[in-house]
Amino acid sequence: MLDQHAWSLLRRLTRWLDQFTDCFGHRAQPVSLRQYVDGLLGDSARKSMSAMLARVSEPTSYQAFQHFITHAPWDAEVVWRRLRAVTPERTGILILDETSFPKSGPHSVGAARQYCGALGKVANCQVAVTAALWTGRRAWPLGALLYLPAGWASDAARRLAARVPPAIVFQEKWRLALTLVRRARAAGLTLTAVVADAEYGDNSIVRRTLHRLRLPYALGISPTLTVFRGTPTLRIDPQQPPPRNRRAGWPDQEAVSVRALSDALPPRTWRRVEWRNGTNPPWKADFAAVRVTPATDWTHRRLAPEIWLLCERGLGPTGRRKHYLVALPATASLAQLVRLAHHRWAIEQHYQDCKSELGLDHFEGRSYPGWQHHMVISAVAFAFLQTERMRPREGPRLTFPQVRAFVQEIFTGLLFISRPHYMRWMKQAEQRFHQLRI
Repeated sequence: MLDQHAWSLLRRLTRWLDQFTDCFGHRAQPVSLRQYVDGLLGDSARKSMSAMLARVSEPTSYQAFQHFITHAPWDAEVVWRRLRAVTPERTGILILDETSFPKSGPHSVGAARQYCGALGKVANCQVAVTAALWTGRRAWPLGALLYLPAGWASDAARRLAARVPPAIVFQEKWRLALTLVRRARAAGLTLTAVVADAEYGDNSIVRRTLHRLRLPYALGISPTLTVFRGTPTLRIDPQQPPPRNRRAGWPDQEAVSVRALSDALPPRTWRRVEWRNGTNPPWKADFAAVRVTPATDWTHRRLAPEIWLLCERGLGPTGRRKHYLVALPATASLAQLVRLAHHRWAIEQHYQDCKSELGLDHFEGRSYPGWQHHMVISAVAFAFLQTERMRPREGPRLTFPQVRAFVQEIFTGLLFISRPHYMRWMKQAEQRFHQLRI
């Protein structure tokens, strides 16, 4: 029998999912939502639909279960909007990143040969651009958009087979990321900063948009990105013929790459800084920070605002070099710059939890609607587990895997209560195993 704590958790899950009921048009769909979430939270090692359905305490037919994900005409973005609205923590750092899903064939929507972060190389995979709100203790999923490569977006036959809506066209990853920024702001969330890697930091439109929105940021950049030291003075040089001269003048210095600028910094500029990623052991590296003006904007006839260039040098003779553009006030300390730049670690932990604990990358469907539906329901299940971590309790704060294990035990107990033949089957299997060992 399940104890009082278990039944209390099931009631909290019901109340959590009830918030999404009106996001669906058919009365059977909220029931399927509950069953899919039950499957994600259950003890099935593989989160494919057939494996999950076998472990749901009150299963429907497989056809109905599959129809809800792959064919039912409910809008995933409506569910995302509701999830952003009910996210209990409303203030934090927005982390933009992408995650990949390796695929064995070309038929899954968006699958193509491209860089696969999960494998660390170019491979056949899907890529999603995601946004998560990091509060310093917990990450909350806010959106995920499938990157549709240009070859896919222009292939009418593959679009039809994968049921890609006509409104979905090719968009660069940075455009998808800015869409997620706008949606997070529209949800009324207070974004204290935005962090992302060089995929977005190298893009002047992303930086310009964040400046316009008055959002502080720390963005990784490539070492080849060019900058001016400080803010250049614009001057008119009568010796230069058009188009060298511009109405506003020309910078009084040449742009240099951030790697060249970093290499030229005197030793006294560098300082050793220690930081900590969550409860992990502290990290150390050498850092230097100088005020710069990105030169890429100047090619578009505008001078960008002056910001920080943060240079990182790993310890040892072969320490790894990293560079960031950080939009914080000129009075910010080096420690503040380092802390903001290194908040991005949280998204890697977020992906690991989503994939290892909830099977985010186990979806086997090929259609665009199915992919979208799986992603948002996985986010709903993930957010529920985060709300469980927020509950006051004695002792140290639970990690995500710990609360996931607790919930899984309850769902396993519920399965055995509702379907006792599973217990008999397991006992028979155990007996056969021991006989084989003898």
